[in-house]
Amino acid sequence: MHRRTALSVSAALLAAAPLLAACSGGTRPGTAAVVGGERITTSALQAQVNDVRTAQNRSGQGAQLIEATAGLERLKLNKMIQTAVLERAADDAGLSVNTREIEEVRKAQLQQAGGEKELAAAALQQAQLAPDQLEADTRFKLLRDKLFEHYGSQDKALAKLGQAAKALHIEVNPRYGRWDPQQIILGDQQTPWITQRTRPEQAAPAGA
Repeated sequence: MHRRTALSVSAALLAAAPLLAACSGGTRPGTAAVVGGERITTSALQAQVNDVRTAQNRSGQGAQLIEATAGLERLKLNKMIQTAVLERAADDAGLSVNTREIEEVRKAQLQQAGGEKELAAAALQQAQLAPDQLEADTRFKLLRDKLFEHYGSQDKALAKLGQAAKALHIEVNPRYGRWDPQQIILGDQQTPWITQRTRPEQAAPAGA
């Protein structure tokens, strides 16, 4: 089995805390979304956005990168919700990702990119990822690919993701758009579920 090393948009969804806070239900003030009875706070979402904006401002192409990512809030919220859905589906299937797997992918990414600086630049430009968001993104990709392999096809895996999303009773604050339960996406965001899988030597950061 080839290790997957492609990057996708995924904020440091599990590393940044607290992303999910106890909620009695509903998108009350200060809530970006409610997933499985837990709320994604607007402050947690903004922290993800700020990390990327800070990295962009430090880049030599800061102005262009910021201009090209006007919808960053929605994009990040989309990934935060989808990560919760993926975690639920993976848990239902008894799947997990360990530290060793993440480290192996990281090593391959660094080798291909040519170093930390080059990898960070590519992730920021191509996938809107700040440096501290790379590990969670790698975990997302590995867990997603395991889910696809577990069910034998993308269609079956997507069906399970849809079931997990339904079970989580997702509600989104209207200011960020409308949640599409059929596509498992927020508004017109692109879905990262179906992407080309690559060998380590072919992998490159990829936006979603």
